[in-house]
Amino acid sequence: MSSKRTTLPSRSQAIRKRAGRMPRLPWVVAGILVAGLLGWLLYRTPGAPAPHTWPEVAQAHPAGPPWRHGPADARFTLTLYADLECPFCKAYYPTLMAWIDAHPEASLRWHHLPLAMHDPEASRLARVAECAGEAQGHEAFFGAIAWLYQNTRGDGQGLPTDQAWPGLTTAIRACLESDRPAAIVRAQADEALRSGINATPTVRLDDDLTGKSLLLHGPVEGDALLSALDLVASPDRPDARSVGAADAAGTAVRGRRHGLAEAQ
Repeated sequence: MSSKRTTLPSRSQAIRKRAGRMPRLPWVVAGILVAGLLGWLLYRTPGAPAPHTWPEVAQAHPAGPPWRHGPADARFTLTLYADLECPFCKAYYPTLMAWIDAHPEASLRWHHLPLAMHDPEASRLARVAECAGEAQGHEAFFGAIAWLYQNTRGDGQGLPTDQAWPGLTTAIRACLESDRPAAIVRAQADEALRSGINATPTVRLDDDLTGKSLLLHGPVEGDALLSALDLVASPDRPDARSVGAADAAGTAVRGRRHGLAEAQ
């Protein structure tokens, strides 16, 4: 009987053995938590790229020319045929840019049209803007356009003799010394003339959805531009109409009156 008692562990010994094994489980759990924390920290290090769930350049404009301002996926495109020495263009440009910024359904596309009466300065300034775009992209192009309009004396006089565009870089100088900008400006001017466009400012409005277009002569603004959008968006309207600023404004007024009549 005594030998059997010595081979069987007592209840207190079994409890002590289990108590000795139990602390191992918290250590295992702690190890898993520490490993997970280290993995999370490594994932969040500055050198690790953050995951993206959308295309990074889905809304970017293709490299110019043509140079564009506004949403790349805009339904309506307003192509501005303009001369950098044209005083009417100079007055119209900031108004049109502000309108584009306020209407995300539309974007602006620039088209060089230096007029013979304003050359050679009109073409020279166009080459400066073209090289700014080539070197630094769409917004640099439009930034150069804004500066040139603000500082040129207009009517073919060009910039003051003691003033030069401040954005010149080595790349832009190299561009200006090449034949590329002059060829682009000349090609766009020739294309406009072949299309029957020989005055500035002129805006061609295109609806990417209906495929319809409208040519607007002169500085068309505000409600008249919205009415022009309605014209090309309507499936019942004929295509390829050409209207002046006064006609577009008249359409806007008639549209407002029609809306008031319906409301009454």
